[in-house]
Formats: sequence, C-alpha cells, structure tokens
Amino acid sequence: MALKRIALRDFVIVQSLDLDLSSGFTALTGETGAGKSILIDALQLLLGARAETGVIREGADRTELCAEFDRPDALAEWFHEAGIEPDEGLLIRRTIDTQGKSRAWINGTPVTATQLRFLGEHLLDIHGQHAWQSLTRHDSVRSLLDAYAGVQTQSLAALWTDWRDKRKALDHAHAAQGTLQQERERLQWQIGEVEKLSPHADEWDELNAQHAKLSNAQSLLDNAQEALQSLENEDDDTSALSRLAHAQNLLQSYEHVDDAFRSMNEVLSASLAQAEDVVRSLQGFLRHTELEPQRLAELDTRLSLWISLARRYKRQPQDLPGLWEGWKSELRTLDVAADLDALAQQESTSRAAYEKAARVLSQKRAKAAPQLAGAVTQAMQNLGMTGGRFVVQIEPAAEPSSQGLDHVSFLVSSHPGMTPKPIGKVASGGELSRISLAISVTTSELGEAPTLIFDEVDSGVGGAVAETVGRLMQQLGKARQVLTVTHLPQVAACADHHLVVAKHKSAQGTTSSVKQAEADARVQEIARMLGGEKLSATTLAHAREMLDLPQAAVH
Repeated sequence: MALKRIALRDFVIVQSLDLDLSSGFTALTGETGAGKSILIDALQLLLGARAETGVIREGADRTELCAEFDRPDALAEWFHEAGIEPDEGLLIRRTIDTQGKSRAWINGTPVTATQLRFLGEHLLDIHGQHAWQSLTRHDSVRSLLDAYAGVQTQSLAALWTDWRDKRKALDHAHAAQGTLQQERERLQWQIGEVEKLSPHADEWDELNAQHAKLSNAQSLLDNAQEALQSLENEDDDTSALSRLAHAQNLLQSYEHVDDAFRSMNEVLSASLAQAEDVVRSLQGFLRHTELEPQRLAELDTRLSLWISLARRYKRQPQDLPGLWEGWKSELRTLDVAADLDALAQQESTSRAAYEKAARVLSQKRAKAAPQLAGAVTQAMQNLGMTGGRFVVQIEPAAEPSSQGLDHVSFLVSSHPGMTPKPIGKVASGGELSRISLAISVTTSELGEAPTLIFDEVDSGVGGAVAETVGRLMQQLGKARQVLTVTHLPQVAACADHHLVVAKHKSAQGTTSSVKQAEADARVQEIARMLGGEKLSATTLAHAREMLDLPQAAVH
C-alpha cells in the first residue's frame, strides 16, 4: 500500500476531512457536482501543482492539505541529499493562504514545489478523463512509446545539443570570415607592438625599484662610507664601536657588585654585536656596489617604452602584461574560429555520435512498437471494440531533434476491415475514451509509482464494457493501489473499497464530505448509480447482485 491517509482543511467546499485509504482497488463515487475529483485535485496540489487562492474554502484564511504515504525505499539517497529526516512513513503537508503564499513540508522539513513534483512522479500515476487528448500530440505519443520501450532520451538530447552548438559555430565561422580576418590583423599588429617590450607580470615594480637604486648609487655609496667611518675609525677613539666597547668594560668591572650593572651590560653587549653586524654589512655593500651607468641607461630606455605603450593604449603601465596576454588569447580564439577545416571536423564527429545514438534509439522503438500495439489491441477487444486494431506508426522525422529521428503516431481502426488511420480522425468520443483506457491499463504497469489514479477514464463506456473496466481495475488492484473516480455502477461494484462523496447545503454554505460505504450503504449507493434517487426493491436487488458477482469471481 502507498497512500495511507489524506486530510483536508478548508479546501474548495470541504471544511474538514480525515480519510484513511486501503490497498487494492478503491472506487470513489457520488452525485454530479458533489466534488468527486476533490481528492485528486488535493493530491496534485500536495505533489507540486501550481498553488491558487481559488482552492481556499470561502470565508477561510487558508487551506491546509496533508497526505501520508509509505516511504519509498528507492528514494532514500534523494531524501538524504535533500536533508529530509527519514521516518517510517512519508508525511507531506502544504498550506496556501489568501495572499497566494504557499508553503510545503516533507516530514517536517520545508521543501520546494520542484521537490514535491519530483516526489510525485514516484508516488502517483494519474490518468485523467481527458487523457485521450494527448494521443493526438506527437510528443506525448513518442514519450509513451519510449516509456513502454524502457528507453531514456536524456543522453541523446545532450548529443543533440553538442551537435547543434558545433553546427552554429561552423555556420558562424563561414559567415564571419571577412570580419574575423580584419580582427585578426588588428590583434596581430597590437600584439607585435607590445611584443617589442614583452612585459612580464610584476616587472614594472621591479624596474622602478632597480632604477631608484642605480640612480641614487653615488649617494648610497657616500652615505655608506660615512656611516662606516662613524662606527669604525681605527684612528679615532671616539668612533661609535670604541665608545660602546669602553662603556661595556666600565659596567662589566662592577656587575658582580650590583645586578643593575649586569643587566645594563647585557644590553650594551647586544648593541655592540648588532653594531658590528652593521659594520660588516656596510663593508660588503661598499665592496660590491658599482655605479653602472650603462645599466641605468638601459632601465631608462625600457621604462620609457613601458610608459609610451601604456599611454598609447590608455592603460596603466602595470596593466600591460595582462592586456598583452588577453590579446593573444583573443587571437587564439579567432584562429580557432577561422579554422574551418577543424570546425567542420568537430561538427562531423558530433553529428556521427548523435546519429549513432539516434539509430540505436530508433531500433528500440521499432522493436517496442508492435508489442505496444498488440497489447493495446488486445485490451480494445475487451472494451467493446471487437475486431478493432491499434497501430504504432514510426516514420522518419522531417528534421532530426533532441528526441531522435522518428515521427511517432497512433493509428486505429475501430471495426474489422478498416484501414488504420490517425486516432483523432476516425474515433468517436466514446471510442477515444475506451482507447485511452486501453492504453492507460496497458501502460499503467510500466511506472514505478505504487498508486494509480483513474479520474473518470471510463467516460463514454457502458453495459458489458463497463463491467470489463471494473474487472481490469480489480486486477490492477492486486499488484498496486488503485483509486478510481467513476460514475459507472459496474466499475464501483468491482472495487475492494468504496468511498462516497456527498454534498451538503446549509445556511452557512455548501460543504462536501467523503465516507466509506459498506454493507447496506454501499448497496444503496450502487442502486442510486443504477436508477437515481428513488430506490425500488428491484434496483436494490440488482445492486446486491452486482456486488456479489465480483466477489464470486475473486473466489
């Protein structure tokens, strides 16, 4: 069992509803206008349908919907990635207020409508009363065949997109050859101009640092020499090192007497050592530093070229390396765009990959088409269309697309000897409903959703065919949970469970309720469906007989 419970508050004309659902086949019936489809509408909202304020019961501030499902084990990883706490069951709740604000939760965790829709695809499979309309749309027909064949088109769509992009690139290159050549020549000239400099990242700062050092080399040497003499002059006892050494000796002589002398002596010792380090550094600087007028001239020339190019292209000097690399990157892009042979080869390779995958998909469709046609044809025989034939026709599409190379359509002949023709042109309304029902029943076994909902798909069906529909639903209910909104007593009589929708009018307004029908209450509902409001003994007896027959068939 999948759908266990549904609760509604202030939804359309439902003031309050708390309904437990069972496994097997459940029929939902009621008078015209009672709101038999309310439960289905509520489930669709719970599973991501667009929220509208019109669903709020008149006079209420908001509507609140809640449904409890068995937790699908196959989605355990999805729940984990979505941050939804695992639980024994799956509780979905959604509210919509009069301002149009919608909020939703799964097991208490806030979720989006997109997440609800994803979940809905794995929980419910709804076949609507107008499902036949999709049988005339080629995309729906193709999708139905693909589902029956068990194929996915996502990878083919990706190959199609890649091929389309490669074709656009090739077409653009053909159309833009003249413009591309002009742009290439402009970039090549600019790159050549800056290439005379070949600027490197961070070079501008390094050049300025070197230039500052060399242009002040004489002053640096003079100051270094004078500083060295001040620190260390062997012919002058007043040099800094001599005076520091003399002070240290004075303190050292009496540090054993006073600890303060010891501390001051340690500071002087460290200062003397540092001063000696400075002396050695100055001596090394004086030995290795030269004026280098030629190098200074070279730096002047290079800095002037940096400044000249920066002014020409209206950039800061430090921006030249990035500008140069950007132009080279643009040129490489243009070279690729101008390489028609390479682009043509890429387009050809991409097209071949797409066509290969598309042919494999076509083969799978061709294999599945007669199988689907045979299964639907067989179902038609049981739905009052004896001798009718269903055909899945596959023809080459006018143009390749993301869905392949095939044009898929459904043909039907409703009587023996007729040539199958497009389904929308030869079938009547009632026949379309039965064909749609045959397809729904045939394909309902494909989906993974544990709950199937049929919303008046038996419209236009009656008599013995209606009983066959009921048997089909009963059979489906053995493997999956089936909920059917129906106006046919023959279908309702075959159900394992029977829910009745009733509308109530009062001074406060109109409300709707849903109750489980059992024993005499179910007999009376079947009788009402057979003969209207006035229930005769004959009608009641007929209703009892109808209810007994499906049970006898089961046993």
